[in-house]
Amino acid sequence: MRVALFVTCLVDLFRPTVGFAAVKLLRDAGCTVEVPRAQTCCGQPAYNSGDRADAKAIALRVIDAFVGYDYVVAPSGSCAGMLRVHYPELFADEPVHRERAQELARRSWELTSFLVDVCAMRTVTARWSREVTYHDACSGLRELGVRPQPRELLRSVAGLRLKELPGAEVCCGFGGTFCVKYPEISDKMVTDKEADIVATGADAVLAGDLGCLLNMAGKLHRQGRRIEVRHVAEVLAGMAQEVPPIGAPR
Repeated sequence: MRVALFVTCLVDLFRPTVGFAAVKLLRDAGCTVEVPRAQTCCGQPAYNSGDRADAKAIALRVIDAFVGYDYVVAPSGSCAGMLRVHYPELFADEPVHRERAQELARRSWELTSFLVDVCAMRTVTARWSREVTYHDACSGLRELGVRPQPRELLRSVAGLRLKELPGAEVCCGFGGTFCVKYPEISDKMVTDKEADIVATGADAVLAGDLGCLLNMAGKLHRQGRRIEVRHVAEVLAGMAQEVPPIGAPR
């Protein structure tokens, strides 16, 4: 399969190792992986802010950038959800663009869901001796049904012990522009999430969306917690030892 990696803005700017980990996992699954240089933001910030004109303009550029690939895979449920769910909605009244948006939507997947549901990957060769817990990011869970897939792969990581997080499906308070518009509410939500993470006694918290991870890492750091925060792809690809946790110095 010829797969295009949708890198995402946050991965590109804050945590490129997530992109490299995604490439490794896709290659391990037997895919040919390319990273189109013309890709940009998926347009989600504009869309969430009600700026449909800019969201549409960005969406058309993304659609053009990913023409011809068998699949488009993103290490982010929110970006994959934007492509798969909201692009067709954006162009619901424009038949020509709607058809192209629907065609891209059919080829677009979140990383762990693609590995399990399309590539039939059930195990990885990684080793990481940690007790971890997992946060289910909102868009991946609610828009794409991503929940069992990362857990199935994590259970195959040698030495890893998975503890379920109470309220794993509850929003961490990031929500893209939500945390900027409603900082007090956002902080209360991530404070509750931080307490739930600590209560598990886990050494690390994982998730599939970097926005959530940055938010939780910030709160844990400010509270003086020594809990590692990592993208699930880094652990599955066996790269957790190669880079420090999110928010930690090198």
